[in-house]
Amino acid sequence: MERELVTSPNRLVARPWLLAFVPINAATSGFGVALPLLILIPLHGAWTDVALAAGLFNGTVILSSVGWGWFADHYPFRRNLLLLNFAGFGVIYLLLANVHSIPILLGLYALVGVIAPAGTSASNLLVLEKFSSWERPTAFASFQLMGIIGSVAGLISGYLWLEANLSLAPLLYVLAGLALASVVAVWRGVRDAPRALTTSHVARHPEGLLSRIRHLPAWNREIPFFPKRPQLSREGWRRFRQWVRAEATHELPLILAASFLFNLTANLFNISYTPYLYSIGIGAASIFLVNLANNVAQGFVLPASGRWSRRSGADALVRRASYARSVGYLAVAGFTLIPLTVRVAFSANVVAFALCGGAIAFYSTASSIILFRSLEGRDAGTLLGVNSALGGIAAIAGAALSGILSIYGSYRLTFLVAAAGLLVSLPIWAAAQVAYRKRRPSDEEEPPTNPSVAPSVAAPARHAAQTD
Repeated sequence: MERELVTSPNRLVARPWLLAFVPINAATSGFGVALPLLILIPLHGAWTDVALAAGLFNGTVILSSVGWGWFADHYPFRRNLLLLNFAGFGVIYLLLANVHSIPILLGLYALVGVIAPAGTSASNLLVLEKFSSWERPTAFASFQLMGIIGSVAGLISGYLWLEANLSLAPLLYVLAGLALASVVAVWRGVRDAPRALTTSHVARHPEGLLSRIRHLPAWNREIPFFPKRPQLSREGWRRFRQWVRAEATHELPLILAASFLFNLTANLFNISYTPYLYSIGIGAASIFLVNLANNVAQGFVLPASGRWSRRSGADALVRRASYARSVGYLAVAGFTLIPLTVRVAFSANVVAFALCGGAIAFYSTASSIILFRSLEGRDAGTLLGVNSALGGIAAIAGAALSGILSIYGSYRLTFLVAAAGLLVSLPIWAAAQVAYRKRRPSDEEEPPTNPSVAPSVAAPARHAAQTD
């Protein structure tokens, strides 16, 4: 029988088996940057091909998320799902290292989208099942910290590999090795808990809910979360229409609309950003460093984001974070107007993308607190499902819009559209705050009742593609 030490609330590694998530985060973080570079450099693809790849991936992720969530509920073998997830990544990375045509790459990347959700519910449920209620805040913070460490390690590995003048495609062998290292770590160190839970339990636990909303571990990013399976029957649509009418005067539709705009603009910007960097002459190794700045900024800011939420209020912080991120988008758009040397352009983009990374760390905490607050006394499972569905639609729409602008627009127009969409979300967030106060006039903005909702320095936490 597996023996585990009691977790101290201040430990960074809540249990040794959580270290198994470091290599897989390194692999997927490096892959997130390597894939568009593979399309652009050895395969001589275009910005449009990068957008098409993202659209196919997001589409398959949405369709397969429902199925894998159902499987996790009915077959509680978390360890096996993680093994399938991580081994699948490793095998596909090995295949992609030998691809010589964009259509085959697109097919394999879509396959990544099929298997990606396999470990999403499994990982969160595993933490819920193997830690007691008092340990969970530290456990999820530690789980997110493994994501930070892994993501940074993956980007550094990519930079060092390419800085040594090694070819890009063989880098995928390194990433495959990292994914398979997590397979070995899970095989040797992880055992299923004796008591199984379902995905609906994640929606009832603040620490698990926050971890899923943020999508922080690199290999979990952009994976929709459906605590309740969507009902596509006539009765399901009838209930959905009733819910829409009941919520029409509440703040939740405004929160969902603002979140949709954030996800849409984030996908539009991120999908277009690597092709832009490559188009202005920044080398592949330096592109890894630009993305590293984003991840490092997230890692530094996120542990303090809870304190800032309590100090200034989540409603104010989410608007400031959205505004700061839009400034980053506008700065990048401004770079396209100025003739910059490659060295200066690299430095400027490091600063701008770091600003975007710090902003998303504040945004993820503040928006999660606001959403969690609005779920009180409601059917959290259904509402989180709606939120995830909208996030998936935003991801596909962002890829589609990026593809359209790659044909009929420009990088400058793309970044301006992303900034404008984000700025439009600011009055929507303000309206959501007003609606909440009208519905709960006796409430002042309260800090979350669970410490995991506002992580502290003692319990550091790490989403997103990512780059964010």
